[in-house]
Amino acid sequence: MFNKSDSELKEQGAVITTREIQQEPDLWLETLDIYHRNKEKLDAFLDQIKAQKDSLPIKVIFTGAGTSAYVGDTVVPYLNQFGDTDNFEFESVPSTSIVSYPQAYLNPDRLTILVSFARSGNSPESVAAVDVCEKYIKNLYQIAITCAPKGQLALKAEREEKNFLLLQPARSEDQGFAMTGSFSCMSLSTILTFGKENASKKDEWVHLIAKAGEEVIEREAEIQKIVDLDYDRVGYLGSGALAGLTREAQLKILELTAGKIATIFDSSMGFRHGPKSFVDNKTIVFDFLSHNEYTEQYDVDILNEMAGDEIAAGIYAIGTQKDSAKFKNGFFFKSELDQLPDGYAALPYVMVAQTFALLSSIKIGNTPDTPSPTGQVNRVVAGVTIHPFSA
Repeated sequence: MFNKSDSELKEQGAVITTREIQQEPDLWLETLDIYHRNKEKLDAFLDQIKAQKDSLPIKVIFTGAGTSAYVGDTVVPYLNQFGDTDNFEFESVPSTSIVSYPQAYLNPDRLTILVSFARSGNSPESVAAVDVCEKYIKNLYQIAITCAPKGQLALKAEREEKNFLLLQPARSEDQGFAMTGSFSCMSLSTILTFGKENASKKDEWVHLIAKAGEEVIEREAEIQKIVDLDYDRVGYLGSGALAGLTREAQLKILELTAGKIATIFDSSMGFRHGPKSFVDNKTIVFDFLSHNEYTEQYDVDILNEMAGDEIAAGIYAIGTQKDSAKFKNGFFFKSELDQLPDGYAALPYVMVAQTFALLSSIKIGNTPDTPSPTGQVNRVVAGVTIHPFSA
């Protein structure tokens, strides 16, 4: 797909999605540059909030709907280990949960930063979650990490003193149905913002993942060989930040095939507690291997267990070159990713999942750019009734 001309891809209804996956490594370098250009103002914004901190850490709630919610799910485990936990307590809560039951997730008396993730910034839940938090939380600050400069969230953040706008690269405002670069850029911006590593380490790691992302593009043929198998079910497993990533990985398959390929996600350890019943002889299962050596043992255990079951159509690891000695089948990056924490490795790893979803969509005869022929789901969610809320 990545080597085809735009005219060839247009015939398949795939030019937008293909090019948006293909450009992600470049977007990550651009995201790094945006972070550096905003760092001084962003640090000052966070410092004024930290100056108000009492005995409790500042609550940081990452929110969004769908893929945007999965940004929070992916970054929180990473930040709980490598973020500024002396000052911040990180939590991921979907905007859909905040809007529908705010009392279950919000503390009105807790100093809080609401970090809103959004591709367009116009989805009803994203806008409503902000409104609910503003009504319910007494001392609220906000950061809008969004891809659309003219979206409602961006325009609101620009005019408010207690709100910081961190715009993503212009090309990350995906025009295809599925979120790809928007997801990875928002994830990267977040770990750059709240991670404790020094600037040179962040620079080094972003350049490493960009190189790994290019490797996915170059090795598309290896992913195509997996797509050529006979399957109608796909599962993604992982641990920590990579367990959060499984939700996004499986959603790409579900979206781009319009549900014609069934999906499941779980943690590596949790999968055998019932969800493993999903696996039959037309199932492919991927496991994102953690870079934490202790944790990775559990990822490899479930891979070996399923391989021993001899039921699934294919069992594959997604990891680094050294992992190939632990499990033979998989997509193993040649790039030097071994020392990266999982929060950074998640980005080239998700490109493997995005590419697999793109190729699966083509395989079943779907059009990835417009995968829902009935209009049952939309690029920006529609038809949502937001009921009035009063604190």
